[in-house]
Amino acid sequence: MEKALSLADYRSLAELRHQIRRFLHFSEQASRMAGLEPHQHQFLLALKGLPGSIRPRIGMLAERLQIRHHSTVELVNRLSGGGYVRRNRVGEDRREVWLSLTPKGETVLRKLSLQHRAELRLHGPALITALRRAIPKRKNKDEGSARTVSRSRQKA
Repeated sequence: MEKALSLADYRSLAELRHQIRRFLHFSEQASRMAGLEPHQHQFLLALKGLPGSIRPRIGMLAERLQIRHHSTVELVNRLSGGGYVRRNRVGEDRREVWLSLTPKGETVLRKLSLQHRAELRLHGPALITALRRAIPKRKNKDEGSARTVSRSRQKA
């Protein structure tokens, strides 16, 4: 791991943080304008965007959002009360609970996602540039051999 940082390194990291914060500020404002708190929007997006092989349970969403289980339960309670999310009992004994978006949840998430995609089209290139500048190029000898192995696998 590199230990020395140049002024350019600090500037590139600062610019990346600025671009991320800029996007998050946009996202927070858009969420509030749609009648949701930012963490509620994030929950709806996490639920809708789960890989198909993952069951939409509270524990899994807590993991995806990196929040505590009880915080996720409270979030589900509020979203359910607002008509955005529904709990579905599954299994023979109906003890397992899966979550799904309601039509209202689908509608608000679609609107917000379209706004976010438009924002990324507009300001995403600056974010990508900042990210590329913040990631240092590898300078070790193993990188070249890893590329060679990767290319030979692609040809096979």
